[in-house]
Amino acid sequence: MLPILYSFRRCPYAIRARMALHYAAVPVALREVLLKDKPQAMLSVSAKGTVPVLVLPEGSVLDESCDVMRWALARNDPDHWWDDALAGQIEQLVQQNDVVFKPLLDRYKYADRYPEYSVGHYRAEGERFLQELEARLQQSRFLLGDSLGFADVALLPFIRQFALVDRDWFDAAPYPRLQAWLQALLASEWFLGVMAKYPPWREGDPTTVFPS
Repeated sequence: MLPILYSFRRCPYAIRARMALHYAAVPVALREVLLKDKPQAMLSVSAKGTVPVLVLPEGSVLDESCDVMRWALARNDPDHWWDDALAGQIEQLVQQNDVVFKPLLDRYKYADRYPEYSVGHYRAEGERFLQELEARLQQSRFLLGDSLGFADVALLPFIRQFALVDRDWFDAAPYPRLQAWLQALLASEWFLGVMAKYPPWREGDPTTVFPS
C-alpha cells in the first residue's frame, strides 16, 4: 500500500511537500483536492481541512507540510537538503515565513479584502522579509549555504506567490539575488516536476502514483 497524499496543485504548502517527495523519490497515491469541495475521506483523517495531508499505510497522519517534508527526507536525502547543524536556522526561517510573512502575503495578494491599508502598504510590510532573504543570498548561493536545502524549498512557493502578485514590480525591485534564486528554483526539476495538472480525485478513481 502506498501512502496517500491529499494535495492541491497551487497551494504553497502542498507544493513544498510535493517537492520533497519528488526529490526523495518516495511514491505516494496522489489525490488532487478541490478546496471548495473537499472529499470526506480527507476530512475523516484530518479535520483541519487543509492540504497537504499524508496518510501512511499504518494509519498515521501528517497534516503539516514541513512534517511531510521531514518524513520524505528521512527516507531519502541524497543531496543533504536537511542538515542537523542548521536545524535551528532552518526552523527560524520557516517560522518567519509561515507565521509572519504568509499573513502579509495574503493581505498583499487579496488587498481588496483588507481595506484598512493600501496594496503598497502590505507590499512594503512583506518586503522586510524579502530584504532579509536578499541579504542572505548576498553571502551564499542559497539561503543557508552554497547548496539547495530544506529552507529554500520550504520558502520557494511563498516567494513565488509574492512575486506573481505584480511580476513587473518584482522584476524591477532591488532584489537581484532573490530574483535569480527564484528564477533558478522555478526552472529546477524539483519544481517543474510537481506542477502537472491532475483532475480532482473522486472515490473509486484509479490510483495516481506520484512522482510518476
